[in-house]
Amino acid sequence: MIYFDKVSKIHRDGTPGLEDVTIAIAPKEFVSIVGHSGAGKTTLLKMLLVEDRPTEGTVFFESTDVHALPKSQLHHYRRKIGMVFQDFRLIPNKTAYENIAFAMEAAGRAQDEIELDVPHILDLVDLGGKAHHFPSQLSGGEQQRVAIGRAIINQPDVIVADEPTGNLDPVNTYEIMDILKKINELGTTVLITTHNKGVVDAMSRRVITMDRGRVIRDDMQGQYIL
Repeated sequence: MIYFDKVSKIHRDGTPGLEDVTIAIAPKEFVSIVGHSGAGKTTLLKMLLVEDRPTEGTVFFESTDVHALPKSQLHHYRRKIGMVFQDFRLIPNKTAYENIAFAMEAAGRAQDEIELDVPHILDLVDLGGKAHHFPSQLSGGEQQRVAIGRAIINQPDVIVADEPTGNLDPVNTYEIMDILKKINELGTTVLITTHNKGVVDAMSRRVITMDRGRVIRDDMQGQYIL
């Protein structure tokens, strides 16, 4: 499904962001990308999202060179990828229901679809009783669950989560990871970056370790080793 083929990125200041990275990610995989700050994790995600371009190499999604897509097709491509961020990025004056519904509205979905799908997603992320709460009325863990609901509401092929538990306490961290695991078991590919050793070790899934722009380990049932 996703293939980074000998991808390198040299930043404007001359420092390497990625060096000769080759990674294949199959459909329905759960992959953790780990490494210290500056290892290249976020740069890798930006390549997949076409927010940055490689200096060398190619990024494929379902055999399509994503950086060869015309701008007019980028929004269709990006709809195949649901994004979850460390800082949640919810709309503060919208409720949990409205934040998730907004993603469907932006995709042009019909009102009857929205009314059917949003309650189901709220139940999936264990927020069925807080549909009408605003972000300020929710804990950090609950806000992240809303963000996950928003990311999956349009049934993307892939969920990309960039440090999704970085602002959460241990209890909420493991609840969020359980939800991501459940989404993966329903058939969605999940790709996360994280610094959290405990989370990675507990998942016992594929771990790709990066250091200074290079992949230094790729273990199918790995642990956080640096």
